[in-house]
Amino acid sequence: MIDEVQLLIKLKSEDYKEQAFRDLIKLYKERLYWHIRNIVKSHDDADDVLQNTFIKIYKNIHNFKGDSKLFSWMYRIATNESITFINKNAKRLQTTNEEVQQLAINNLTSDVYFEGDEIQLKLQKAIATLPEKQQLVFNMKYFEDIKYKDMADILETSEGALKASYHIAVKKIEAYLTQN
Repeated sequence: MIDEVQLLIKLKSEDYKEQAFRDLIKLYKERLYWHIRNIVKSHDDADDVLQNTFIKIYKNIHNFKGDSKLFSWMYRIATNESITFINKNAKRLQTTNEEVQQLAINNLTSDVYFEGDEIQLKLQKAIATLPEKQQLVFNMKYFEDIKYKDMADILETSEGALKASYHIAVKKIEAYLTQN
């Protein structure tokens, strides 16, 4: 595993920036992809958002202060890029974010990259009924097993609030799944 401190030094150095960035992509591409995919749902959209995320990371790495882990900072960028993508789609389609999410879930069955079964599709529909923050917290905890401490850095909120959000999200999902 590459030391984050060393990687940061290289990322901020003109001589080593290109190679260090390739290493960074290699290290985090898959995790960031699945984080984004859990938010935007579609493989193609996740690829686009992932590319935008890495562009933003590349352009702004010199602004990273080290107040959090590099991982947390990048996840925050990926999360914000994903939300921005959904907001732009909603605006373009002149609809709500919730309807954009629902449309994305309805399109999952035709997505050749979606390997889930009927149960997973039902779970995605249940998640889509949650408010945005609860969706983020549920996805990060349930699918990615991110620790509350790291999630607090990424979402810039308290661990207690995240635990409460996750608990409420689980209850809502259970209710949805038992009703439908």
